[in-house]
Amino acid sequence: MPYKDRLISLKLHTLKYRRLRGDMIEVVKIVNGIYDEKVAPTLHFSKTSVTRGNKFKLHNQTFTHNFKKHFFSARIVNIWNSLPNWVVDVQFIDLFKVRLDRFWAQQKVMYDWTAELAGTGDRSEYVKKWLDY
Repeated sequence: MPYKDRLISLKLHTLKYRRLRGDMIEVVKIVNGIYDEKVAPTLHFSKTSVTRGNKFKLHNQTFTHNFKKHFFSARIVNIWNSLPNWVVDVQFIDLFKVRLDRFWAQQKVMYDWTAELAGTGDRSEYVKKWLDY
């Protein structure tokens, strides 16, 4: 059986999906103050009040060096900002896990490691393409 079919039959998720999910769980812990502020990475909240996304939007930083874009605080911003408020506005980690799994239930990345997480990323590229037509 191909890898994708084995994952589906065993009801397991890809490593890529588990990493994304784990990153989002860590962000919830940081946002809710579960970690000590001295050791947790600093996340900068956005000051704009855009109606899209959630009320805990993170500021998307620009970096001068290419290697910094793979840091935890840089790679989670677009994914976190794409989550709706009903997913991220929780008091308990287990409730967040259930809501995140429900929200991402139809994502192809759950069983296909070559797929990307849909609905995330920089929307400015889409707008640039739209304006060019």
